[in-house]
Amino acid sequence: MKFILQPWQLMLIILASWVNRQQQEVIEYLRTENAVLKEKIGKKRILLTGDQRRRLAVKRNILGRKQLEQFGTLFTPDTILRWHRQLVANKWDCSDRKEKRSGRPKIRQVIVALTVKFAKENPMWGDDRISGALSNVGYHICDSTIGNILKAHGIEPAPERKCTGSWETFLKAHLDVMASIDFTTVEVWTKGGLTTFYLFFVIDLKTRRVNFAGCTTNPSEAWMKTIALELTNHEDGFLKDKKYLIMDHDATFSQSFRLSLRNEGVKPVRLPPRNPNLNAHLERFVGSLKSECVHKLILFGKTATRRAVRSFLAHYHTKRNHQGLNNELIVPMDRPPDIKAEIETTECLGGLLRSYRRAA
Repeated sequence: MKFILQPWQLMLIILASWVNRQQQEVIEYLRTENAVLKEKIGKKRILLTGDQRRRLAVKRNILGRKQLEQFGTLFTPDTILRWHRQLVANKWDCSDRKEKRSGRPKIRQVIVALTVKFAKENPMWGDDRISGALSNVGYHICDSTIGNILKAHGIEPAPERKCTGSWETFLKAHLDVMASIDFTTVEVWTKGGLTTFYLFFVIDLKTRRVNFAGCTTNPSEAWMKTIALELTNHEDGFLKDKKYLIMDHDATFSQSFRLSLRNEGVKPVRLPPRNPNLNAHLERFVGSLKSECVHKLILFGKTATRRAVRSFLAHYHTKRNHQGLNNELIVPMDRPPDIKAEIETTECLGGLLRSYRRAA
């Protein structure tokens, strides 16, 4: 029995043969393209994302190992097979379940930060005291957790911690009863020619307020005793609430001067020789006074010198921002500035000192 092809069957065979030839040409082109890419890349490693590896592994599973070896792909069958095994392993690693497992949750960072802050600022506080302070601000943490947090941050328990307090903590606790004094000199033109004047300053270490105690060409012992009595006056003396007064070994701070201070309840604290950094606050003020004021003026007579220093002090207290006070003013403004008001410029000492404020 002979098999006779129908016209439509013949057309279907011809069409299938044409499509197969087209596919073979596409495959040959892709194989050639892969070969060229391999020659171009050489031994360089191709970095793929996880999604790209997954797509190749799926296609490899469909084609099989033998067909992949025939095509000369960029990645060997062993490499693609390893990706496939990794995908299977990732499916069963249960990492999403680990994140949701039950147990004690991690301590929030805000609680850790507050615990460390309370411990450092209060060396006498134990774990229970810190736990109570945290509960006052809405965080209820047991004392054992407090101990673990402090241990992780290298902070000793309360009995040892209170014996190792920092100098910063010690000084902050005593700043309100501490002040320091020092002299600086300025050259002034007088009738007798160029004369050296001694300017005497006292600074409140807590508020940074500076008092211009006196100006003289001869800081004698009698003059110093008078200044001591004025500073320790129980009504309006600058040192009336102070207990310690820092000073250097200047001979001007004589024994009688120091005795006058002690009699009024102020203990002189003499610094080691040649250590200006130990009186850093007042040294910094003197540096500002010279660089911003007296070194830019030619002073004539004692009156002009006093006026210039007092003008600088008024600017220093009410118009000049200070980094040691978080960039704030020593004497704050009476009220917040009106943003809509115009900005006014205030000049002092002929424009040598300037400040800017909103109009009232």
